[in-house]
Amino acid sequence: MDLTRRGLLAAGGALAFTAAAGAAPARAGTLWQSDLVRYDRRGRLVYTADAEGNRVPDFSHAGYRGGERPIPHVRVVKVIRPVEGDNTAHVQAALDEVAALPRQRRGALLLSPGLYPVAGTLYVRADGLVLRGAGDGADPAANTIIKATGNTPKDRNVIVVGGVSGGGWRGEVPGTRTDIMSDFVQVGARQFQVADPGALRAGHNVVITHPCTEEWLKAIDHGGHDVGPPWKVGEHPLSFNRYITDVSGNVVTVDVPLYNHLNRAHSTSFLYTWDRAGLVTEVGVERLRVDIEYTGDPEQDENHAYNAIYLLRCEDAWVRDCTALHFTQAGFATQETTRATIQNCRAVDPVSIVTGSRRYNFNTYTYSQQILFKDCYAYKARHAFVSNGHSTVSGIVFLRGVAEHALNSSEGHRRWSQGLLFDGHRDLDPHYDYTLGLYNRGRYGTSHGWSAAHSVAWNCDVSTSKLIVQKPPTAQNYAIGCRGTITGDGPFAQPAGHIEGANRPGLLPPSLYQAQFFDRHR
Repeated sequence: MDLTRRGLLAAGGALAFTAAAGAAPARAGTLWQSDLVRYDRRGRLVYTADAEGNRVPDFSHAGYRGGERPIPHVRVVKVIRPVEGDNTAHVQAALDEVAALPRQRRGALLLSPGLYPVAGTLYVRADGLVLRGAGDGADPAANTIIKATGNTPKDRNVIVVGGVSGGGWRGEVPGTRTDIMSDFVQVGARQFQVADPGALRAGHNVVITHPCTEEWLKAIDHGGHDVGPPWKVGEHPLSFNRYITDVSGNVVTVDVPLYNHLNRAHSTSFLYTWDRAGLVTEVGVERLRVDIEYTGDPEQDENHAYNAIYLLRCEDAWVRDCTALHFTQAGFATQETTRATIQNCRAVDPVSIVTGSRRYNFNTYTYSQQILFKDCYAYKARHAFVSNGHSTVSGIVFLRGVAEHALNSSEGHRRWSQGLLFDGHRDLDPHYDYTLGLYNRGRYGTSHGWSAAHSVAWNCDVSTSKLIVQKPPTAQNYAIGCRGTITGDGPFAQPAGHIEGANRPGLLPPSLYQAQFFDRHR
């Protein structure tokens, strides 16, 4: 394809999109495209697969409503001010009052500027309920500050958005389970054949499962580590939370691509309609500051709250314009959550021992899918932007994240997280040998092994540090157009992943997520 200005304009306005995506285009003569994702002559994205069928997947469905709608501005239905002493019961009573309203009358509880000492946990646990402050700055005269006090119960969350932990997506509607009959469903695909489509309808929320069999474990070298507890049969099934968009004969189409191959030679996959028990939807937290109180050495004290804001068992949720400080593990975390956006948030100054299970400033835990972290900032993290789940985590986008003074790497952390996209990630003043990783973690932690598969670092800058990208068996990882030391040489020897255009300016498109989003909505 001609990469002159005339050629790009003829190819569907790619330069116009580059500008619209918020990045100043390089001079026309320096623009280049990946061999794996590129614009065709009609200005549409086309993808190239390797001999194993691996290809860069479409990440554009991440975030609130899968990107189909912007985050709403929910009307205020109640306003409160802080009271003397512990405000836990005061704020929770107001939240529960709004939650008790009929669904169509619910909205935002607005916390007026001030300091709200909170010794317990605040729960945002009804559909359509939003907790909103006046701002996330440090001055209580103009901002809303949740001051998390004490450590009772030990290691608590300060704000929980959603329901209670429900063991994943195990609620199976009776009579809906059916096997997937396609021999090989390629990563990035949305269609497959099933044995019995009779109970399936467009609009059904389904869970697709690729069981963790001995054959699959053999194919992935049992996780790729030779010491520590082995990965066990049944321990790490691949799970995908999806909606059916069409049933035609025995062919089912779902709304979001799959982020791993489904190979019947390794395991017979199946799907069922999920009962969605305990799921909370259309919930959010906005414009407030969670400041966790501590008294000791910031690299030793752990006698305080553990996580600041936790999304749990929810769908179509959001957190925006918030700051979290002095947590042990995470400023912002997700679990059993799909289609959520965490936007323009800051997770800074964690207070903990600098060791495992701490300082995961932006953290996706188990059963987290289609999560968009957009324009977020982490300071003094061990793992600033991380998938700390395992094979139930996929479709996670870290868009324009900034990690400053990183003490370890942003990464897929353990046991076959899939479909992670680091897009425009930047490391400032890194304090570790490598600060971005799509690689094998071997014996680290609980035999983490292959920590990421079918994952991409696109147009990232690790500064004076390293980006490690390695190829898992049956899958691939990619580093395209990234800056810094880009290498396949990790702490555990494995084949290098796909490295393309290292330290070469002018990558087109500058943002993979935004290009895919634009392409899907043309």
